[in-house]
Amino acid sequence: MFLPILFTISLLFSSSHASVLDFCVADASLPDGPAGFSCKKPAKVTIDDFVNHALGIPGNTSNLLKIAVTPAFAPQFPGINGLGISIARLDLAVDGVGPIHTHPGGSEIVFVVEGTICAGFISSSANTVYLKTLYKGDVMVFPQGLLHFGFNSGKTPALAIISFNSPNPGLQLLDFALFANNLPSEIVEKVTFLDDAQVKKLKAVLGDTS
Repeated sequence: MFLPILFTISLLFSSSHASVLDFCVADASLPDGPAGFSCKKPAKVTIDDFVNHALGIPGNTSNLLKIAVTPAFAPQFPGINGLGISIARLDLAVDGVGPIHTHPGGSEIVFVVEGTICAGFISSSANTVYLKTLYKGDVMVFPQGLLHFGFNSGKTPALAIISFNSPNPGLQLLDFALFANNLPSEIVEKVTFLDDAQVKKLKAVLGDTS
């Protein structure tokens, strides 16, 4: 009898804690932390905190990778803070590439709106590659933390909407982590098995010469 009562009380406390606040609109004037932004005072919350217009604007793909990601994460979309969701726009010019990267803070879903995107991810347990060419209307999911990539495999610009189960999923690009910082070339060569000429070439392409 005692255990069922304890279980019922724990459920009541957990549900009441979850519903103490209707929402926690991000206060961008305060630092971001592991649990997200602090909540804006309710008196300062407006409807505009729950609306974002940026995804309707094409991104600028005139860069090395020919890619543009327009995020609607907590800093740009305060109303999603604490809700465990976010969204972004992905523009890929012809030959545009989303290099191998990971989102340590969330799983990702990609919905192709226009064009053709070849995308894939790599499992951490057996290094199995899951690869697919995606067309208009296709959806693909990338599990949290796994290395994944995508590139425009068609002859026209591609557009996709991507969403995450996190208001701020984070991003680490493998190429930039290895070749766009001050990690000495000899160490990069040691840990990647690349030769000196290859490492220096990649560092130069990505803007580092150490």
